[in-house]
Amino acid sequence: MIEKMELATVGGGCFWCTEAVFQEIIGVDKVVSGYSGGDALGHPTYREICSGLTGHAEVVQITFNPSLISYQEILVIFMTTHDPTTLNRQGADRGTQYRSVIFHHNERQKEIATNVLEDVTSYYKDTIVTEIRPLEKFYEAEEYHQNYYKNNQTQGYCSVVISPKLNMLRTYHSDKIKR
Repeated sequence: MIEKMELATVGGGCFWCTEAVFQEIIGVDKVVSGYSGGDALGHPTYREICSGLTGHAEVVQITFNPSLISYQEILVIFMTTHDPTTLNRQGADRGTQYRSVIFHHNERQKEIATNVLEDVTSYYKDTIVTEIRPLEKFYEAEEYHQNYYKNNQTQGYCSVVISPKLNMLRTYHSDKIKR
């Protein structure tokens, strides 16, 4: 029997970080880096996104098996592996393209996202600024952005920024990690 897969689309700063986190999760079949939430015409490029003029966020689209991991669990992992309290930035990455955002695919996902944000509020001293918006369009990022951490683990950004997020994932969600 073929399992019915679902999609989740989230942005938590640089998509390389978020992609690396979700590639380690049980039940996640595929993670694609891309762009969403903007209003520029056509398929945006990384250079256009980085200008901050298109309105797009760096996001990942996660294909997952809901019989192995729920949408709620995906969002809890997302909300606890980036800083959802900083507006338009994650660490040194600054700009609207680095905002914290959940793009829901349907009303059920919107309701779950709202509940998860309420549930994790007590984890943070500062106010959560994560947006919840309907997904209108997802644009796949350029090929060199796909599997970035896997292909560039010794690169400085990967070891300084992504590796600590993976350590946080392994600390707080060890039961969800692929073995």
